[in-house]
Amino acid sequence: MYAAAELATRDDGPKEDHIVSLAGLTWQDYERLLEARGDRSAPRLTYLCGVLQIMNPSYDHEAIKSMLARLFEAYCMDLGIDFMAVGSWTIKDQKEERGAEPDECYVFGTERKERPDLAIEVIWTSGGLSKLDVYRLLGVPEVWIWRHGALAVHVLRGEQFERRPRSVRFPDLDLDLLVTFLDRPSVTRAVRDFRAALAARG
Repeated sequence: MYAAAELATRDDGPKEDHIVSLAGLTWQDYERLLEARGDRSAPRLTYLCGVLQIMNPSYDHEAIKSMLARLFEAYCMDLGIDFMAVGSWTIKDQKEERGAEPDECYVFGTERKERPDLAIEVIWTSGGLSKLDVYRLLGVPEVWIWRHGALAVHVLRGEQFERRPRSVRFPDLDLDLLVTFLDRPSVTRAVRDFRAALAARG
């Protein structure tokens, strides 16, 4: 993986993830494309008021989102937090003309819900639709956006997202510490080292 300094200064211009945006598509067009793609996790489709974004994520995009997810899940499991990881779950609302598929998302507790409690997005290639604009009226309460080696926390208040220094649901989770383990060569080593760091803190 990449060293922290490399990630902080990396140019994320549109060159690695393949992103195409199409304007003037109806909700029915979006539904037909979802049906044609089926249960595959790619390409990821985002719809916002007539604009459809199609993204095929790169290897590095997928590796980072997976490592972030495994680190977070290790934290939850060590604390005995009940969660369901639902990956790129398609969440949509025809009335609001919005649909999205997070890089990763989670439901906490044991009950099935209509929306994830947390969505995680990786910006490896900039450009395209603002996922926050989509999630805002889909009612996703918390979104973490990784970019340039850091995680930004956005919490829904009313119909607007507010940037917060820490997660509201997980205020004791040090996200700055978590992302330092993305430079490990494997998920196994990243999770092992993260757990050791948490244990050392007591």
